[in-house]
Amino acid sequence: MTEPTPTDPTSDGPSSFFNAMADAFDATIRERRARPEFIGALCLQAFDSFEGNLAIQTEGAPAIACAGDCPACCVLRVVATAPEVFLIARFVNANQRALAQRGVDLPGRIGAINAFANGCSESARMALRQPCPYIEAGLCLLYRLRPLACRGHASYDKNACIAATSGHDADTAVSTPHLMVRSMVQNAMMSSMRSAGLAWRLYELNGAVAIALDDADAERRWIAGEDPLLPAAIADFDAAEIAATFDSLRG
Repeated sequence: MTEPTPTDPTSDGPSSFFNAMADAFDATIRERRARPEFIGALCLQAFDSFEGNLAIQTEGAPAIACAGDCPACCVLRVVATAPEVFLIARFVNANQRALAQRGVDLPGRIGAINAFANGCSESARMALRQPCPYIEAGLCLLYRLRPLACRGHASYDKNACIAATSGHDADTAVSTPHLMVRSMVQNAMMSSMRSAGLAWRLYELNGAVAIALDDADAERRWIAGEDPLLPAAIADFDAAEIAATFDSLRG
């Protein structure tokens, strides 16, 4: 997998960082697209790039309160790219029998939440106060595979985060470096997918995974250039504006 050495995104300007990341994703798509490991390789590259560059951006910064043991923010709408969706669908398919033996019907949970939360805006989804289907006993079953949106949402104050997602007026003091690096990495990957003729939108995670679980051919169709996840695409995604920004950054 081609991957850039983590560098300070602000050292040579955001555009240089974006292009370095996009070039690396271009290479991975070109080299791995026809291989079985393509989805995993692309996601691993995104996650490793996020973690490596985040470490640089947060050097000397206060520690965040998030440590994987607090599901307070797991009532928020989560958006994800297609590779992240298919990675999680693979996880569900591979582990549903073992989880069922522990009393966890993961496909059933996904379908149940999708029945009433599908298409919700960010505010509407949080107002439901319904936890993500992957939360079990306060822990995330997907933690090591969690999408960039989850990795990029981090709080400095656990109690304020709990209060805010419970409907109270509280300043959650989220980490700006987490948001910035998540945006840079995610946008670079999306730009590369667009250049390769792959569907590159953002999707509501739960609804998109439900589609992938119902359609065993969805992953193959996406790799072939179709968009089987389109019904779960978020409404507030301006593809034309974002594409123009990508074109401008890549020159």
